[in-house]
Amino acid sequence: MHVLVATDAQHVLDDIVAALGTSSTSFTVCRDGRDVTAAVKQRTPDVAVLDLQVGSMGAMAVTMNLRLDESGSRIPHVPVVMLLDRVADVHLARRSGAEGWLIKPLDSLRLRRAVNDVLAGKTWHESASPVMQHS
Repeated sequence: MHVLVATDAQHVLDDIVAALGTSSTSFTVCRDGRDVTAAVKQRTPDVAVLDLQVGSMGAMAVTMNLRLDESGSRIPHVPVVMLLDRVADVHLARRSGAEGWLIKPLDSLRLRRAVNDVLAGKTWHESASPVMQHS
């Protein structure tokens, strides 16, 4: 599995690598959201895990940009799991077209489940409870 990660927070990257890293997993890390599209064009990931706030272009803008490029046939579809800072950010994830989202702080089990569901073509939506809604 190839995972694209967009975050400028080292602790978030460490959590993602710890949760998803295996001998068969590779990562592309973008510390600036503006670099994501170029990274996708260079090597299409199986999934993108995007932090809500990444410098000047966070997860919402990155996801919307990916969906726009996809609709114009410039890149293939990339499933997105968005990492939210708070429950109030859920509307941003919905509006952007992300298949899944988690509310930080992260834990390995929730992140692995979210990524696995999104890779299986499902969605992973987390609310305040944290009750996960799969479809």
